[in-house]
This record gives sequence, structure tokens and C-alpha cells, in this order.
Amino acid sequence: MKELTSFEGVQCTNCTTPLEGEYCHHCGQSMHSVLRPVHGLVEEFFETVLHVDGRILHTLPALFLKPGFLTLEYFSGRRVRYIAPFRLMFVLCVLSFFTLHLAADTIANRANERHQQSLIAGSTSAFEDDDTIQGVQKDLDRKLGDLEAARAENAKNGANAAIAAQIEHSEKQYRDDARQRLGKLGSPAAAASTATSPQALAASTASDESKMDMNPVNISWLPAFANERLTVLGKSALKNMRTMLHGNPAERQEARERLITNIFGTLPGTMLVLIPTFALLLTLFYIFKRRLYMEHLIVALHSHAFIFLSLLLITVAGMLSGWVRPHAAWAGSILGAVEFGLALWVPIYLLVMQKRIYRQGWAMTAVKFWVIGWCYFWLLVNVLAIAAILGLAR
Repeated sequence: MKELTSFEGVQCTNCTTPLEGEYCHHCGQSMHSVLRPVHGLVEEFFETVLHVDGRILHTLPALFLKPGFLTLEYFSGRRVRYIAPFRLMFVLCVLSFFTLHLAADTIANRANERHQQSLIAGSTSAFEDDDTIQGVQKDLDRKLGDLEAARAENAKNGANAAIAAQIEHSEKQYRDDARQRLGKLGSPAAAASTATSPQALAASTASDESKMDMNPVNISWLPAFANERLTVLGKSALKNMRTMLHGNPAERQEARERLITNIFGTLPGTMLVLIPTFALLLTLFYIFKRRLYMEHLIVALHSHAFIFLSLLLITVAGMLSGWVRPHAAWAGSILGAVEFGLALWVPIYLLVMQKRIYRQGWAMTAVKFWVIGWCYFWLLVNVLAIAAILGLAR
């Protein structure tokens, strides 16, 4: 009773409604002034952070370990102590895709390093696989172009004598190996001994570009601006593809990084289409449960939040495994087992979650889970394909 009488005669400064607590029940404004000393702002900041952290501690363990628990809590009206479904899904989506982007960059950099090492080491496998004279000459031109780029990179970094000697040795080995392969194919050996000039490389590249050039898109039922836009996107995609296939090492690496960045930049936006569509699938398969579409949407949001959290943990475990394995193979094996366990937990979790929320028998739940999963798989494949095409066209 004391708490109520302490607000007698106090009105909200925003809407003049009599206050019955620290917040106005009409407009929600706090009775406390924002004009306060700095230490008051610091206290409020830490209070807010600890409150959010408290919700995280209540939300994430329940999300990962208790299938369907958060959704049932939300349906029951107990929502304050947990993070809202959309915010939870969105934050985990951004974090998981960011971590995947880092992992993809790491894998691409390692692949590029292995390519450079094999290039300088002088591998002959590409010539052994060539069955035509033109194929041998084309591979030789590409390898010599890569060596020329490596030579320029070495000169820019201070002209390391050992690397320069390796490049010269690799060039001689490539020419000798190509000459031997041409001899087996019945071509004069001198064809591989001539130097490949920059003009010849440019002419070869121009010839490849002319072959890969595309005609303007002209779809009769589309407006002119749409055809023009499709033409620009198509030419950009061909240019990026050509760079990844025929560019020098620096250009290929830049094109790969640009493609990866564009794809991961597109994926979060595609979730805004994918999740409502998944909720629509749930609505169709559980139409006789007489649930609102919003309820199915909350199920979809929590399902995807769990998937993104699992994806984040699997990616982190994979990155740690790749970093630890060269130094401690046993630790890498343990992390590999953790990855496998996390991946196995995903379908089990989603099946149990579907069973607990919709309360049907295991047989019917398993059938619907399989059919919905099959439809969702192809929907996801199409979305990823569109993301890859858009990423390649940028």
C-alpha cells in the first residue's frame, strides 16, 4: 500500500496521466528524468546489459537443449524472460553467416596457398590429363601466366632470391613437361619451347572472352528495362566466371572472395522469404489443428534460430579442429566428433520439437516431418542457387 501512496499526486510529464508506478500505464514513459549525472547513465547501461544477458542465459540453453520449450512458453504467455523469436533468429542468422564467411575465406586462402605451392613445385598432372595439342598449349600458357604473376608479386615484396630461383626452375620444368607431352601427342617439340608473350596471352584471353560473350536478353513479355537489367547481370556473371577460370592468381582470388562475399551478403535477406514459406508449409500440413498462421511462424522462427545456433557451433568446432589438428591430432579428433554430434542433433531436435508442439503420434509426425523436410530441402536448394547466381552477377 505504501508503494501506491508514494505516487499520489504525481502525473506523467508526457500525457499528464496520474502515475501508479515508475512507468506510465498509458504511454509507457518512465517517471525518471534523462538529465542525470554520468554515473547514473553508467549504472543504467550496466543494468540494461545485465538484463539482456540474463535473457540470453534463459534463452540459449533452452533453445538448444529443450526442443519446443521456448515455443510452448511463448504460446503460454511467458515471454518476458526470453528473447523475442524474430530478434533471436535474426541475431543468430547474422552470427552464423558471419562465421561461415570467415570459414569460407580461410578455406579459400588455404586452397590458394596449396595452388601456389603446387605451381612453384612444378606439378605435371595437368599436362598428363590433356589429350589434345591445344589443351597442352592452353595449360602451359595459363601456368606461365601464373608464374609471371608470382614473379611480379615476388619483385614487389623485395625479390626473394630463393623464390625467384624456384619460379625459374618451375618455368623450365613446365616447358620440358609440356614438350614431352606434345611429343607423345605427335606435335613438334619446338611448339613448347617458344616463349609465351603477353600479347599471345592477351590474344588467347580475348579469344576466350569472345567465345563466352552473350547476346542481349530479349524476352518478349518482359519490359525493356527488365531485359536490359538481365543482360547486365548476365554479362557481369560471365565476366566473373571468366576471371575465376582464366585470370591470373590475384584476379582469381579476388573474384572468389567477391563471390563468397556477395553470396553471404544475399543469404540473410533470403531468410525473410524462406521462413514465412516454411511457416506456410506447417500451416498446410497441420491445417486441422486450427492454429493461426502466426503460431506456425513462431515455430518456424524458433526452428531456424536453433538451426543457425547449431550451424554456428558446428562452424566454430570445424575451424578449431582445422587449427588444432596439426598440433594435437587427438584434440582435432575430439572436435570432429563434436561436429558429428551437433550435426546429428539437428534432425533429432526438429523431429522432437514438431512432436511436442503439434501433439500427434510418432508415426504421423515422422511422415509429416519427412515430407516437410523434403519440400524445404528443395526450397533451400533453389534459394541457395539464386543466391549464388546473384552473387556471381554482382
